Amino acid sequence: MADHTHSTPPAGRVIRSQITGIGAYLPRSLVSNDELAQRVDTSDAWIRERTGIRQRYFAEPDESCAFMATEAARIALADAGIAGDAVDAIILATATPDQAFPATAVRVQAALGAKGFAFDLSAACSGFIYALTTADALIRAGQARNVLVIGSEVYSRIMNWEDRGTCVLFGDGAGAVLLQAGDGDGSHADRGILSAHMHAQGDLGDILYVDGAVGRPDRPGHLVMHGREVFRHAVAKLSETVQQTLSHCGLTVADIDWLVPHQANMRIIDGVGKRLGIPAARVVVTVDQHANTSAASVPLALHAAYSDGRIKRGQLVLMEALGGGLTWGSALVRL
Repeated sequence: MADHTHSTPPAGRVIRSQITGIGAYLPRSLVSNDELAQRVDTSDAWIRERTGIRQRYFAEPDESCAFMATEAARIALADAGIAGDAVDAIILATATPDQAFPATAVRVQAALGAKGFAFDLSAACSGFIYALTTADALIRAGQARNVLVIGSEVYSRIMNWEDRGTCVLFGDGAGAVLLQAGDGDGSHADRGILSAHMHAQGDLGDILYVDGAVGRPDRPGHLVMHGREVFRHAVAKLSETVQQTLSHCGLTVADIDWLVPHQANMRIIDGVGKRLGIPAARVVVTVDQHANTSAASVPLALHAAYSDGRIKRGQLVLMEALGGGLTWGSALVRL
C-alpha cells in the first residue's frame, strides 16, 4: 500500500503539480478519408471541407483501451525517467472502457506494476482536462505525489456507420502525462499547473451522447451528435473558460506560448482562436492527423508538439476541451 503521508513545502512555498513526462499511442491501422469513403457514403473533399480531417487511426481487435493507455503511460514514464512502481495514483479518462468494472485504470496499474489507487473518469471529450484538474487537487492535498493522467479511447467501436456526418469525425488513440509534486512560490513563474477549471451543463446533455450502455442494453449504444448545436456552444464556452483560467493567474492571451485545444474539428479550433485573438501559429493542430480522439485528443496533441520541439520546457501552455454533458474546462501549465 502506498504511503500518502507527504511533507509540505517550506514556509512561503506552495505545492505544484508538474508535468514531468508526456506519452502517446496511436493504433497500427491508419485510415485515410479515401479508405473511409469505401465504407461510408462520403468523400475526401466532403470531410476535409467540413472538418479539416485527412486521416484517423482505428484500433485493431488486440488494441484495447487499457492496452493503448498502458503504452502511452510507458512512454510518459520513460520521458520522466521513473519506473512504474513509483506511480501512486492513476486517473484514466475514457468514455469507451473495456469493461463496466473493474476500471480500465486498474488494468493499467497492474500492467505497469504501479501502487496506490486507480480509477476511471467519464467526462467525454473533456475527460483529460477533468482528470488533470482532479490529479492536481490530489497532489496539492498531499494524497499522491506521482500521478499518471491518461486519456484513452476506442470510439470506432461506438460509431453508427450509417451516420456519415458523425462517423467520419472520430478516431482512436491514447495520451498520457505524469504529474509529480514539486514546489513553487505561488507565482505564475512556477513550473506546473497554475490554474485549472471544470464546468458542466447537464440540460445540454442531449446534443451529444451515446445512446445506450450497460444499464440500457435495449439501446444501440451508438454515438449521437447534433453538430450545429455543439458548435454553437463550443466556441463560446471554450473561449470563456480560457479567459477564466488566464484571469485567475493575472495573465492574458498574449502571455501564453501555446494553445493546445481539443481536436474536434478545424472550425471549432479556428473559431476559438479567432475569438481569443490567438495567432494560428501558436495553436497546436493535430485533428488533420488523428481526427477527434475524445479524451485522448489533448494529450495526443500535447505529445505531438512536445516531441517535434515546438513546445519547450518553461513555456506556458493552455489546454482546453468540451464534450458531451455538456462538460468543458481548461488548464494552464508551465511546462
